[in-house]
Amino acid sequence: MRLSSVRARVRREGARRGPSRLRRSFAGAAIGALLVSLLGVAGPASLTAPARAASLTEVTGFGSNPGNLRMFRYVPDGLPAGRPLVVAMHGCTQSAGGFDDETGWTKWADQWGFALVLPQQQSANNLNSCFNWFEAGDIRRGAGEALSVKQMTDRMKADVGSDPARVHATGLSAGAAMTNVMLAAYPDVFASGAPVAGLPYACATSVVAAYSCMNPGSNLTPAAWAAKVREAYPGYAGPWPAVSVWQGTTDTTVVPANLTETVEQWTAVHGTDTTPDATGTVGGYPHAVYRDGSGRDVVETYTITGMGHGQPVDPGSGAEQCGRAGAYILDVNICAAYHIGRFWGLGEGGGGTDPGTPAQRAVIPSTAADDGYVKASASGAGAAVGTLEGTMGAAVGRGTDGQHNRTLLSFDTSSVPDDATVTRAYVTVSRAGGSGDPWAGGNRLLIDVRDGCFGASCATAAEDWAAPATASGAAELARFTSGSADSTAFTGVNRTGPTQLRLRLADAPASTAYLFLRTGAEAKLTVEWEPAS
Repeated sequence: MRLSSVRARVRREGARRGPSRLRRSFAGAAIGALLVSLLGVAGPASLTAPARAASLTEVTGFGSNPGNLRMFRYVPDGLPAGRPLVVAMHGCTQSAGGFDDETGWTKWADQWGFALVLPQQQSANNLNSCFNWFEAGDIRRGAGEALSVKQMTDRMKADVGSDPARVHATGLSAGAAMTNVMLAAYPDVFASGAPVAGLPYACATSVVAAYSCMNPGSNLTPAAWAAKVREAYPGYAGPWPAVSVWQGTTDTTVVPANLTETVEQWTAVHGTDTTPDATGTVGGYPHAVYRDGSGRDVVETYTITGMGHGQPVDPGSGAEQCGRAGAYILDVNICAAYHIGRFWGLGEGGGGTDPGTPAQRAVIPSTAADDGYVKASASGAGAAVGTLEGTMGAAVGRGTDGQHNRTLLSFDTSSVPDDATVTRAYVTVSRAGGSGDPWAGGNRLLIDVRDGCFGASCATAAEDWAAPATASGAAELARFTSGSADSTAFTGVNRTGPTQLRLRLADAPASTAYLFLRTGAEAKLTVEWEPAS
């Protein structure tokens, strides 16, 4: 879009709407023009949604609507009261109808049982249909577009009986920036949020500042960013929303520096630091988790390597797949909506069970007395219990003595009900030291699971080096060089006693390459399950 044509349009619109809307239209058009010129596209392609019983419908009369937005909703047929609510906000040049199926949110609404609200911008407010995240009058509590979105959530809670404690917000680009607006202005309404290619709250309050926020980004201290959030609702004492932040590494529209600043903002709000408590990979992409003093996951990040500006999707019918590729909806083999929903706990109670039945979760520290490591030759000959676990930690990999080490961790999982369906389990480990790179050359750190004990007892013994597993290579730990990491998920958990894990390298390293892992309370097994119906 040429800025000359934008100015002509603004003059015509200004004659009808007055100076306030004139400023908003020009600012929005300028931002939208920047997006279009950088991306080389005019907007998403028109896509036809698949047939279904429920459908996207417009709702009118949802309040005073000072932001002059439109409200659309998607409610799965037969949805009971007391279910979660997700507010999903589109990006520039998009619409509610181009952001429901394409991103996968309607799939998870049907499968997991929750309602969707999809606010839609109007060209009367912004010529490129961007939410006005850079207008001071639209990002304050009790005013403008922020209040309009809040009124939509109020209408939904009244109409379908949504659980007021499980209201979440997400969005792409301008919708992501508005997500941070909603979390800051209404932390008493939103339990959590997920900005995708977004910007920190109050990064800009003018169109000029918006340009620099998007690229190259604004660098403030965590304390300064947090102060902006606290000023949005003075006197609010918490709790604050948990935040899942997504960003492509090759995004030139909203540059990756904005992920760093957003993390700084929300970790400071939660009173924690910017050092991840757990790192790893999910779907091949870097993932980090930040926890507060109570151990709660309050911020997480997904860094999508090689992705430009858009919403990550993974089209297909698999258990973790979703979406349909289009403009700004990018097929990068990971479904953001799925992982965001899991972070929020939306997937709990899904999988065909009664949507009103909550899932359960336990975080179990390992049994220090039974933890340890075993060393042997590459073929398993001469196995013996390692002796450094008490001072250095449990070893995995090839040591300086040429021996190959495997770690044993034991967990009492009897608290999981006998008739429950385990939906996910994963282990969190902390690195205590090491030498070389055990993952070099594409090596993998695998986890064998034993329903019970590998040996005659759960105490680490030489026989554990090669004892058969109930599930061999059931999970994996991606490369990490410091701090903690979460494994991939598995489901084989013993409900009547201990579950043991054996951590080993898939291939024997040809030279020294090992790491030491902390045992006892610093190794945790998280188990999620659905109670019997």
